[in-house]
Amino acid sequence: MAGVGGSKSGTRLSVAVWILSRAALLLCVFKVVVLPGPDVISDVSVIYQGWYEVLKTGTFPLDDVTWQYPPAAALAILSPAVLPFLGYASAFFVLALLSDALVFGLLLYAAGRPGKSRRGLWVWTWGVPLLGPTAYARYDLMVTAVAVAALLAGARHPRTLGALAGFGALLKMWPLLLLTGTPRGRATRRSWTTAAGTAAGLTLLLFAALPGALAFLAFQRDRGTEIESLGALAFHVARHFGWQGDALLHYGSVEFVGAYVPLVSTLALALSLLALGWLVLWRLRAKEFGPSTPCDAAFAAVLLFTTTSRVISPQYLIWLIGAAAACLAFRASRMALPAWLVLAATGMTLLEFPVWFSHVVASDPLGVLLLAVRNGLLVAAALTACRRLWRQTVSGSGRRTARAPISLPAARADNPAIAP
Repeated sequence: MAGVGGSKSGTRLSVAVWILSRAALLLCVFKVVVLPGPDVISDVSVIYQGWYEVLKTGTFPLDDVTWQYPPAAALAILSPAVLPFLGYASAFFVLALLSDALVFGLLLYAAGRPGKSRRGLWVWTWGVPLLGPTAYARYDLMVTAVAVAALLAGARHPRTLGALAGFGALLKMWPLLLLTGTPRGRATRRSWTTAAGTAAGLTLLLFAALPGALAFLAFQRDRGTEIESLGALAFHVARHFGWQGDALLHYGSVEFVGAYVPLVSTLALALSLLALGWLVLWRLRAKEFGPSTPCDAAFAAVLLFTTTSRVISPQYLIWLIGAAAACLAFRASRMALPAWLVLAATGMTLLEFPVWFSHVVASDPLGVLLLAVRNGLLVAAALTACRRLWRQTVSGSGRRTARAPISLPAARADNPAIAP
């Protein structure tokens, strides 16, 4: 009885924290409370709504280089039309809140099932508000809701994982990484073929419905080194030693422009290729796929590609929070440390954007310190996640601990209040 009572009180506490923290976010996006720094909300009412007006005419924004998203992103941009009684921005924020609530509900449901944990629920509950109003002012939260649903469903329903991953990839590409850790054999065949079929079918449908569905590929190709990325740290430091480049608004984000920038952008792409090579090697060498392995591998993959990217926009942290929450929803997952590092990086991201973004643009000591700490946390999280994934699935040193919950009596394994 004590365990049941503890479970109920834990549920009430998590719901209360979620409600209070999301109320705070809504106060920010509706500008009742205004944080220092640039207006992160205006992107919805200016950029997104501008795209919305173009998409309503039956075409993608072909002449707008800031449109750098796969074709299904049009569905997210058009989604406020389902709430016509609200203005565009207000409807968008409500839909972001509903997406957030969906993830919370999925994690809350998962927490009560055998072999699951409340850790993922708390990662999501605290992680989203740590990013501040940016979390609700970008459509990445909607994409992350699809990704979390895919990962939580994937253990029992490979085709559902594949369908959601394929759909998510057409929203913002990165959910394709959710397929990294699918168990070999039937599960991989079902999930990967379903993902390919879903992506291909939806692409053809959108291509037929709206001209310019693939225009985003050229805009993405021409992007440079964004000032918040890992590679950008070299230029922030170089500015103090006479480098004459500039930080300019370029392709929808503030990027460095000047000598050696193309070289650093190329090196970032090379690092991403190395990350891909490591993931392929891991998949070939992995010997044991446990219940949490698909989520753990997806989390490691998203960390690797986010950290090595030429662009690390603040909203990318939402992807990592969602993947970390899905991992820690499984009691067997050993991704707690990288998950907490991601939460710390999310808090630092709020400080560097929007609160002290002017210092980042100026490359002054405070701005460089903020970026160095944030990006250092992401690198540490990526390396730690990869090491733990390798040890648990390849070298075998994590197998004994990973299997421990399975050997517990059912009454203890199902009860978070008394399980070790």
